[in-house]
Amino acid sequence: MAATVKNAMRERLDGGELALGIILRRARTVDIAPAMKASGYDWLFLDLEHNSMDLDMAVQISVAALGAGIAPIARVPAGQLWMATRVLDGGGLGIVMPHVDTPEEARKISQALHYPPLGHRSVAGGLPHLGYAKASLAETCEAINAATFVIVMLETPTAIANADAIAAVPGIDSLLIGTNDLAMELGIPGAFGDERIAAAYQTVIDACRKHGKHAGVGGIADRELLRRYIGMGVRLVLPGSDMSLLVSAATETAAAMRACL
Repeated sequence: MAATVKNAMRERLDGGELALGIILRRARTVDIAPAMKASGYDWLFLDLEHNSMDLDMAVQISVAALGAGIAPIARVPAGQLWMATRVLDGGGLGIVMPHVDTPEEARKISQALHYPPLGHRSVAGGLPHLGYAKASLAETCEAINAATFVIVMLETPTAIANADAIAAVPGIDSLLIGTNDLAMELGIPGAFGDERIAAAYQTVIDACRKHGKHAGVGGIADRELLRRYIGMGVRLVLPGSDMSLLVSAATETAAAMRACL
């Protein structure tokens, strides 16, 4: 039997469904993976850019996620390809690379994160993606290439203007708008429903449709805005983080209990 690696995120998207992810910034134990799978999520956004989670913790959660059937995807700091490949070797099924402005940058990222003939990623043995089962090197690399999901974040007006060219790069699977940073760059911080933001989403969605890629949304928690952008064609969705969802649920529960008297 040929080696295969399952990626729940990719399977959802291939089926025309939403791929729902949760941003992990505070979780530090491996049980977060099966817990989020049981909660209905398809992928974990392991954030190594904006918090203190280290590489070892991200890898431990990734291995647990593989067993739970939820896709571990790590955001690394901008340009840190060495960190990205170490996460992938340790069990990750994809990378989110922030602050990508040009197709040249996207091409370099794709080449670094895929094995030949798709790219130039260095080969390592004993990977957890196949449960450490013995498989030929050719089979292993083909299976992992097929499962690996590469997301680039567009966070500036320059990036949005280059969306079509970025989406055309082989090996780039998704263009995800970093809405917070884009709004800041446009001088409209927090105005996620502004028509300039909506126009940026339309540009990215059109580029993704043209090139068979998937548009993603990040930085927005407002459900009505998320519905708007999903209705436009976004399919990769991050509706919240571990801390934001914890605080929201805890606040709601506390208020309900206070109202008992």
